[in-house]
Amino acid sequence: MADPAATVGQIGERGLLRHLRGRIPHGPGVVLGIGDDAAAVSTGPVTLVTTDVMVEGVHFRREWAPPRLVGRKALSVNLSDIAAMGGAGQYATISLCLPPDLPLAFIDGLYDGLLERAAEVGVEVVGGNIAASSCLTIDITLMGSSERILRRQGALAGDLVVVTGTLGAAAAGLRFLARGARVDAEEALVEAAGVPSTARAELQHCLVAQLDPAPPLSLGRALGQQDVVHAAMDLSDGLSGDLAWMCEESQVSAWIDSSAVPVEPAAARLEREGGDSGFSLALHGGEDYQLLLAVPPSAWEALKGVAEVWDVPVTAVGEFAAGPPGVSVKFGESLRRLRPRSHDHFGDPVREERRDPLRGA
Repeated sequence: MADPAATVGQIGERGLLRHLRGRIPHGPGVVLGIGDDAAAVSTGPVTLVTTDVMVEGVHFRREWAPPRLVGRKALSVNLSDIAAMGGAGQYATISLCLPPDLPLAFIDGLYDGLLERAAEVGVEVVGGNIAASSCLTIDITLMGSSERILRRQGALAGDLVVVTGTLGAAAAGLRFLARGARVDAEEALVEAAGVPSTARAELQHCLVAQLDPAPPLSLGRALGQQDVVHAAMDLSDGLSGDLAWMCEESQVSAWIDSSAVPVEPAAARLEREGGDSGFSLALHGGEDYQLLLAVPPSAWEALKGVAEVWDVPVTAVGEFAAGPPGVSVKFGESLRRLRPRSHDHFGDPVREERRDPLRGA
């Protein structure tokens, strides 16, 4: 057994591979797992494949997140992509780019979270790769299967704009991580960053939403078995940008009612402490990993019935309409054109921060 205090540079590539191989079980459907040049697995009639990467300094910071939660989130963001297409994850490969001075204890904590999350949802880890790097990077490829593929294109004029769950908690959590708030590996609050005791339960909720998201995976899979939505995608970059993207893919416009957007109450409480409402976080914040759906009005009751089975709230926040792709927001009787302000890896962060997200129609 390798010493947890040793670094990956001291253990070496083959030593680390042996260590990780000894930690990873194999279940049904895995013909060949870790150890050969490729894995061999059995999949369903339609195979879904997604890949998502988490880069230190871009997607997480080691001083902000215990390694167990980094591992859980790394798999969850991939699971969200598969669920948004109506499927369920089955097999994952994990590629790691590692600084040589990274302690083995961090890798073990990372895999604690990865394997724990995989066991919760029935995903088998079947392979991967490791390489030395100056920057810690976790790159996961996830395979899954679906009976019916849901896509971002397909929304029709007259469809309802529907979101699952509540929005804004993850963005609020990110703000407070930047201010020094922290949870430990078991998600208990250990640093409140000046938040009063009366709001610390809300703070913990938002920190966990950012560090350990819980996408509505079962509902996504169920929607792949039903004919109740025309289009779907996960809310990873923010409602304003993701809805604009769905409009672009479907060649329709959309409007949303500001009063209908389901702002997470914990985020709203924290924002009130600073004199805001939380609406902006719900609209632009991202990383909620809920579902954005285009639902024909005739299927609304059926969707609510499916969502109720899986205990997932669904909210109709607006409507798709004919016209050039774009999104507007209703404030009472006023309709204003929305300029999306969602995350863009190659956007100008200064410009994104300064510009007014709402402009005249």
